[in-house]
Amino acid sequence: MPHPPLNDAFVIRTEQDLRALFPATHDLALRKCQNHLDPHARAFIARAPFVCIGTQAPDGRADVSPRGDPRGFVKVLDDRTLLIPDRPGNNRLDTLSNLIANPAIGLLFMVPGFDDSLRINGRAQVTRDPDLLSALTVNDRLPTVAIVVSVAEAFLHCAKAFRRSDLWNPDMRQNRREMPSLVHMILDQTIGAPEDPEALAKLDTDLEDAYRKSMY
Repeated sequence: MPHPPLNDAFVIRTEQDLRALFPATHDLALRKCQNHLDPHARAFIARAPFVCIGTQAPDGRADVSPRGDPRGFVKVLDDRTLLIPDRPGNNRLDTLSNLIANPAIGLLFMVPGFDDSLRINGRAQVTRDPDLLSALTVNDRLPTVAIVVSVAEAFLHCAKAFRRSDLWNPDMRQNRREMPSLVHMILDQTIGAPEDPEALAKLDTDLEDAYRKSMY
């Protein structure tokens, strides 16, 4: 059943109207935002095995892409520059294409067991400079390209979201088998999944094999 349209009388259209609904931001929340990577930000990045990358397409469509590797895979080149490897994926190239068209970038670094996170905003370029790529080698394989981020804002984010979600609590882990496998769901969404359980099991096995062969 379609959702009824939004009541226009309650749609917030200006920042002034939005801020009128909330208490003023306290001074520390404003002052914590830095234009460089201090020792705490550097230490956080060195521990992080996972980052979400936010970009925007030329037509305004927003996109967020997860990136993961061994801890510290994002390299700090200097106090205002980061280097992010681009590992093999599905070759949609959403993030990279977006950055070529619009260099604005947002990063959210996460560390397992940490309820706080690190946010970085800035501008980015895509490079194939061999001198930079050589620092990103894993299993003797170089990435084809990397993302160079010029930091404009860097600040630590509080723990509320992670504590509300109980994200790192092992007792809150869900059973992956309660939903179909990734291959099964994508086939359902596209050409249709085979009904034969053995055929589906083989597709799942093939995907795991592809993961092992093409991670780097």
